Amino acid sequence: MSQTPLQNVQNKSRIQEVKKKLKKNIPLYIIIAPAIIYFIIWHYWPMYGVIIAFKNFSPALGIFDSQWAGFSHFERFFNSFHFWRLLKNTLGLSIYSLVVGIPAPIILALLFNELRSKFFRNVAQTISYAPHFLSVVVSVGILFFFISPNNGIINAVIEAIGGKRIDFLANPDNFWHIMVWSGTWQGIGWGSLIYTAAMAGIPQDQYEAAYIDGASKLRRIWHITLPGIRPTIVILAILAVGGIMGSDFQKILLLQNGLNLEKSEVIATYVYKSGIIEAQYSFSAAVGLFNNVVGCILLIIVNWIAKKVNETSLW
Repeated sequence: MSQTPLQNVQNKSRIQEVKKKLKKNIPLYIIIAPAIIYFIIWHYWPMYGVIIAFKNFSPALGIFDSQWAGFSHFERFFNSFHFWRLLKNTLGLSIYSLVVGIPAPIILALLFNELRSKFFRNVAQTISYAPHFLSVVVSVGILFFFISPNNGIINAVIEAIGGKRIDFLANPDNFWHIMVWSGTWQGIGWGSLIYTAAMAGIPQDQYEAAYIDGASKLRRIWHITLPGIRPTIVILAILAVGGIMGSDFQKILLLQNGLNLEKSEVIATYVYKSGIIEAQYSFSAAVGLFNNVVGCILLIIVNWIAKKVNETSLW
């Protein structure tokens, strides 16, 4: 169907308007270009390799010439005795981290918000978020400095009061607690900064009106502060749920040993051992794909629930 002269004019004007906007925002596109290129090269372009999960991949034949295997690798994983243990450990450890990790920075931010001494607040915030900048290796080294059965500070104190030294990582029941609370220590300060910034945007006249009406400090926090930062809480919670199947792979691997495998082996470490150490490339790709699909489904569900309940979501 041919367009009328008026439609042609309108289309040309729209094109000209788009060109003007593109030309006007060129500096912004240049700034964001490195991030876009990074994600394309390292996150999107390699995704074609996921097809090896459905093949018997051979490095000699390459991805496209390797023989198709269908869903055999998925069936092998689902039918293995590792499956339920890996799923239980991955979900259990991640949910435990969410239960502790979501409210902890909120509580710390509320405490910072109530400090009246600006100097003391700045010092306390700096100390609290400094661990965030430590590498995983360094943070695990600090952790061993405290819990090592040979020369750890905690065991030295236990021995000094007449107790026996404890190998904390030898007991599988201790692993989740060590992982979650050490991770909370490392991330709580950085998370509190985000909530502190959100609290700064709450109008002060709301607090003044509540104070005049006789509301206590706890009432002001409950009815003003928490509702004011609710969108931030929801967004960060959704993002945290999005990584629920990821676990903290590097830290788990560093803390893992043969005695705590019952509770420390998660899907991420299993994929690493199967794919890198045992060279089962197709099988490990299938397990990793399953892990990512489940994580994506959980993210979509939680985002949908948040949008329905709180009208705040990622999309």
